[in-house]
Amino acid sequence: MNFSKARIAVLEARMSSEMADLIRRNGGQAWSVPAVREAVLNSSGLVANFIDHLVAGNISTLIFFTGVGVKALLQEADQLGRRDELVEMLRKVTVICRGPKPSAVLRKEGIPIAASAQEPYTSTELLACLVPMNVTEQLVGVVHYGERNALVAQALHERGARLEELCLYEWQLPDDTDALRTLVQELIAGRVDAIVFTSQIQVRHLFVIAAETGQSQEITGALNTKTIVASIGPTCTGVLNAYGVTPHVIADHPKMGYLIKALAEHMNG
Repeated sequence: MNFSKARIAVLEARMSSEMADLIRRNGGQAWSVPAVREAVLNSSGLVANFIDHLVAGNISTLIFFTGVGVKALLQEADQLGRRDELVEMLRKVTVICRGPKPSAVLRKEGIPIAASAQEPYTSTELLACLVPMNVTEQLVGVVHYGERNALVAQALHERGARLEELCLYEWQLPDDTDALRTLVQELIAGRVDAIVFTSQIQVRHLFVIAAETGQSQEITGALNTKTIVASIGPTCTGVLNAYGVTPHVIADHPKMGYLIKALAEHMNG
């Protein structure tokens, strides 16, 4: 299977070189257009308070969504001179992860994982693994990702939990959005063979840029009729659907390699 020199847009920022290499190895022309910037927030005071709650034994359960979130918490604690203290306390509470990425970072620190969501690692699977746990009147720590997960927070509140929430970084548009603006025009002109979405925020940011020039409908039409759209999984697909786009390719497993393989198979017919 190969892409036969197809022009494939990649909106991934953190893993853009790895994805571009996969595309090139399969004969495609990767066009890297990062759509997201992860901006670290000034959270030292919040993290200090969070660690105080852990030390006091107030937090019984702690939920991590992403590996980036775990790393951000450890880095903030390190800057406060409290990393060892944080790691020691994390080893004593019930730690829940949404998927393998936060689990991998935590295990490097010797922190046991009580439960981890199953594929495809969405909020639905995370809530499912929380079902057997009694969180009523318990203080649950939640380390969010680039935005607050209102669905999980609401579900925990409904089960009687109290929440201690941290948002340590924020998803923002790139400082320079010229490449994204060019991508919008190239998509509308039909000059992009395929586009790969690996997170829902990439979809939203693409449509933010299109809306600035009043081209939301045009970009929806282009993604449905002119360009093959590949989606990493159900959350990303749900946001595409909300914008009126039906992806042509969805990965069997929410991983980069599976997505590129599925796209190659689709494009080879």
